[in-house]
Amino acid sequence: MSAKIRGSLLILLATAIGVMFIVPLIWMVTISLKTDIEAFLPDLSFIPKEPTMINYIEALRGGDLDVPIIRWIINSLIVSTVGTVLVLTIDALAAYGLARLDVPFRKALISLFLSTMMIPGIVWFVPQYILFQDLHLIGTYAAFFLPATAGVFGVFLLYQFFLGYPAEIEEAAYMDGANKWQIFVRMFLPASKSILWTLAVITFMGIFNDYIWPYYVSGGDEDMLTLTAGIAVMTHGSYVNYPNKLMALSVIATLPILIVFLLAQKSIVKGIIHSGIK
Repeated sequence: MSAKIRGSLLILLATAIGVMFIVPLIWMVTISLKTDIEAFLPDLSFIPKEPTMINYIEALRGGDLDVPIIRWIINSLIVSTVGTVLVLTIDALAAYGLARLDVPFRKALISLFLSTMMIPGIVWFVPQYILFQDLHLIGTYAAFFLPATAGVFGVFLLYQFFLGYPAEIEEAAYMDGANKWQIFVRMFLPASKSILWTLAVITFMGIFNDYIWPYYVSGGDEDMLTLTAGIAVMTHGSYVNYPNKLMALSVIATLPILIVFLLAQKSIVKGIIHSGIK
């Protein structure tokens, strides 16, 4: 098979995969622009006959039950932002220590950390919930983002990059009188900016999109729910008979993630290349 044919087949495959992902999004937006009557019609047209924005207005108002949608959006943004900052800080420090400092039992620690990536996250759910309950953190914002700080994916991602950083540059900095903290802040962090951006976007998306954990640790307080957890509640609540309003709310929940990804897509590509992810 020639390189030209192979390239054409890869383009067709990438196009097909892209269509598989984009069609549900288009369908979601289409339903959100339909009226209540049109949303229940068996017509599968992608173009609404009478486009309307009333579904978005009613979704933000919270429907007939006065659900605190705006509060959910604020909760999601706060939890995702704080969680992302904590993950970046903790993972960068841990990766630098494991890669460049003389840490006792370093190889054993790295193997132990990596082994936790083999365990499905759902396995940790009940023990983690019991731990937070014993710490009296259920029903607090800390319970939403603290579990994310225990992930080792970011540590491993940054560890790979820090391990390959030229030792000659680091030694030259030591000879100039720089200490370990100065080298970390002034050399390693700026050099890993693209990887940090990648980790930030992945972490933000993971925390923002999670709905199972926030649903249970909210303590039954409706005002404590995040947006995705609130949407899960409304699928069998006030919006069960209004798919168009539910889709409007889903579009609103998608926008922050889409904006973050579009703003950081160049850094994400660079981070993937530099970190060696295939």
